[in-house]
Amino acid sequence: MTTNGSTNGQHHTINLGSLMTSAVESAIAEADIYHGSGTTYLHIDNPLKVSSSSNNIDDKNSNSAAHHNPTGAVVPPISLATTFKQSTPGEPSARGDPNSFGLGFEYSRTGNPTRGVFERAVAAAEKAKYCVAFSSGSAATSAVVHLLIPGERILSIDDVYGGTQRYFRKVVNPRMGIEIDFVDFSNNQAVLSKMLTGGDKTKLLWLETPTNPTLKVTDIEKVSTMTKRFNANALLCVDNTFCSPYFQNPLEHGADIVVHSVTKYINGHSDVVMGVVCTNDEEIYTQLRFIQNGVGAVPSPFDCYLAHRGLKTLHLRMEAAARNANAIALFLEDHQGVTKVLYPGLKSHPQHDIATRQQNGYGAMITFYCIGKREQSAILLQNLRVFALAESLGAVESLAECPSLMTHASVPDEQRALLGIDDTLIRLSVGIESCADLVADLDNALNAALKNKQDKQKQKQSSFLPKVESGSREGGGYWDWS
Repeated sequence: MTTNGSTNGQHHTINLGSLMTSAVESAIAEADIYHGSGTTYLHIDNPLKVSSSSNNIDDKNSNSAAHHNPTGAVVPPISLATTFKQSTPGEPSARGDPNSFGLGFEYSRTGNPTRGVFERAVAAAEKAKYCVAFSSGSAATSAVVHLLIPGERILSIDDVYGGTQRYFRKVVNPRMGIEIDFVDFSNNQAVLSKMLTGGDKTKLLWLETPTNPTLKVTDIEKVSTMTKRFNANALLCVDNTFCSPYFQNPLEHGADIVVHSVTKYINGHSDVVMGVVCTNDEEIYTQLRFIQNGVGAVPSPFDCYLAHRGLKTLHLRMEAAARNANAIALFLEDHQGVTKVLYPGLKSHPQHDIATRQQNGYGAMITFYCIGKREQSAILLQNLRVFALAESLGAVESLAECPSLMTHASVPDEQRALLGIDDTLIRLSVGIESCADLVADLDNALNAALKNKQDKQKQKQSSFLPKVESGSREGGGYWDWS
C-alpha cells in the first residue's frame, strides 16, 4: 500500500509494502500535515554542495558526518573560541570541515564552526546554495546595500518595514550617495516606469512579500522577469521574513537574494537578534562573505546555536501558527468591532490568488482596522491578556501592536497616510497558543473598544438634547424622545 507525504513541498507517494494497513495509512496521512517546503533540511549532513576545486573542500571527507563529528553528538557543539591554532603560518586549520566552507578556521569573526552549521542549515531550508549570517536583520540588509556603490539606485517597495525605510532614507541616501525610490510593486506600470527612469543606475530592487504591515503580496516571478528584460544588471532582493523559508522560497521564483530577520520565525522564541542573506550566485556570495568579515557584524556562536535549534521546529511552529491565523482572520472579518481585515489566506485579500500560487501557506501575520479612532485602538490593545502588546513578530507567543505608533512611527506622516497605516491599524503576529484562547482574548478587547465608542456616541448625542423647565411636561427635565 502507499501513503502520501511531503518533504520538499511536493506530495509524493511512499511504497510501504503489504504490511501497511488502511488504519496506519490514515494515521500517517493525518500526522503528516505539512504543507510548506518540507523538512529535508533537518536530515542533510552537508546541504551546501560546492566543488572542491573552488573552495578547497575534500568532498570525500566533507560529506562524512563521522569525520567532523567524532563524538557522534546529535546536537552541534557551541564553539566559543575566538581564535584557532595553526600548524603552519598562514594555513588555517580544518579546511576540510564543511562548516568552514573550504576556508578553514583562523579567527571567529572570519569563520566559526557553530555559525557554519547554522548557515548551512538555513541555506538548505531556503533552497539556496549559500547563506551568510549577520548580527541582526538590519545588518543583513546593510550587507546587501554594501553590494552597491555611490551614484547607483535602489528601487524599493513602498510598504516596507519601518526600520528598512528609515535606513534607506536617513543613512543610505544621504550618507552613502545611493538614490532611493519607493514604488507600489502591485502596479507593474509604475515599477516599469521607475525602472526605466533610473536607467542603468538602478542596481537593486528591494521587495517584501507579504509586506510589513499591510500584507501586500507581489508576484516575484513577474518582477524578476521584468527586471531581467529591462534592467538585466539589477539584482532582485526579497525580504522573506513574514513567510519564512517554510512557506515561501523566493529564489525558486527568480529572486537573486533572500533576506531574513532570523529574530522572527527562523529562531521563533524571542531570544535571539540575527539576520541572514541567502543566494545561489557564487559571486554575490563571495562579496557577502567579504562584507561579513570586513564589517564584522557577525552573530555570536551561542545565538547561532539557539537559532539552529529554533530552525528545527520551524515546520511545527509555522503550521500551528498559520492554522490559528486562518481561524482568527475569519473571526475578525465577522466582528462588528473590525472594519477591514488583511490576511493573504482570505479570499477578500486583493492578492489572494498570487499568494495561493506563490506561497506554500498563508503565514501567521494579520493586519486589521478596528472601529473608531486612536482612542479605541489603544483601548483594544490595553485590554489584551493573551496577546502581548509588543513589537517584533514570528515567535511562539502571540503579539499585537499599532504600527503607526510603534514599528512604523519613523515613516513620514504623509507616507503612512498614503499606505493606509493609520492609528486604527493593528498588526497581529499569531502564535501557537490555544486558538480558542486567542479568539476569546481578541473578542474581549474588541468589545471593550466597541463599548467605548458607543459610550462616546451616547455622550455626544445627550449633549445635544434640548433642555426644558422642570415639570413642563410629564417626566420633567428632558423631552421624551422615545
